[in-house]
Amino acid sequence: MNLDDFSDLIERPDGGIRRDAEERRERLMVPPGALGRLDELGEWLSAAQASVKVRAIEQPKAVLFAGDHGVASLDVSGRRAGTAHELVRAVLDGASPVAVLARSTNVPVRVVDAGLDCDPELLPAEVVRHRVRRGSGRIDVEDALTSEEVEAALRLGIAIADEEADSGTDLVVLGDLSVGGTTPASTLIAALCGTDASVVTGRGGAGIDDLAWMRKCAAVRDALRRARPVLGDQPALLAAVGGADLAAMTGFLLQASVRRMPVILDGVVGAACALVAQRAAFRAPDWWLAGQVSGEPAQAKALDRMALNPLLDHGVHVGEGTGALLALPLVQAAAAFAAELPERPDPTTPDDGGDTPGTPGA
Repeated sequence: MNLDDFSDLIERPDGGIRRDAEERRERLMVPPGALGRLDELGEWLSAAQASVKVRAIEQPKAVLFAGDHGVASLDVSGRRAGTAHELVRAVLDGASPVAVLARSTNVPVRVVDAGLDCDPELLPAEVVRHRVRRGSGRIDVEDALTSEEVEAALRLGIAIADEEADSGTDLVVLGDLSVGGTTPASTLIAALCGTDASVVTGRGGAGIDDLAWMRKCAAVRDALRRARPVLGDQPALLAAVGGADLAAMTGFLLQASVRRMPVILDGVVGAACALVAQRAAFRAPDWWLAGQVSGEPAQAKALDRMALNPLLDHGVHVGEGTGALLALPLVQAAAAFAAELPERPDPTTPDDGGDTPGTPGA
């Protein structure tokens, strides 16, 4: 599968529409700059929607890709290896932060099992029916996926993006439900940014102690040796040091950009997938927003490389799409301001209640 084909399929948001939106913003009753970054967001939405007057975001959805990673068996995560299905169950039961937030904001949540390491009977059929494989390989010593599996995962992400676009979803909050996922994410970012393991390795959403951090650094270092020979081939890179969920998210991001469907990214896993997608299609990041600062050093490096400035910095690092979902009301507010704030009266328009200059008898 050649991801370079996406470079020809993805167009930038409409620059002419954005310039018209900027001119319209100058005419609003609220002075330019008074709304801060919301002005920029409104103009971005205008370009993404190809409409000077922004439409309200009425059908957002949180899409969460789930998977287990073999590298978690090295005790590099704050959670036990092979327990990502527990995170999925908490979301489905409404007991996780992202589920609570989604419920309070009336945002539907879709969970896609790309590579969980559990019996399928533990979760609903609509969640597990897309699974590519059971868990991903231990990337410090073996490939995460075969070439056939990485293609299947990429196609899964593409299909999910098409399903969401066809159903009318007008913005996606993208997140992951993984155990061990920040290790391959850090590896991908280190490889693509040309940095060392210690520079990108953080402590993950669940938090780890110093010894676990040292083990994680070693795993990223060893995985980097396996990643560097395939840097120029994105599917091969995802197969070597990614995972089923990361490959699916990469395919999703690329196809969402083809379908002109904006995406809010959450943490380091989403940032890593976005960076891989950017290598395949340089225009794709124009369709994405960075929802929040997760505190992971690898995320900061990836976002800087893509010139994406996070909307929020609240110290939220729980993952699962929570930070990106927190940013959604900000984007919705920007859409409402851009659509509904009135323009100043045109000073060249005569007042109906009086004479215009130059009228005889004035």
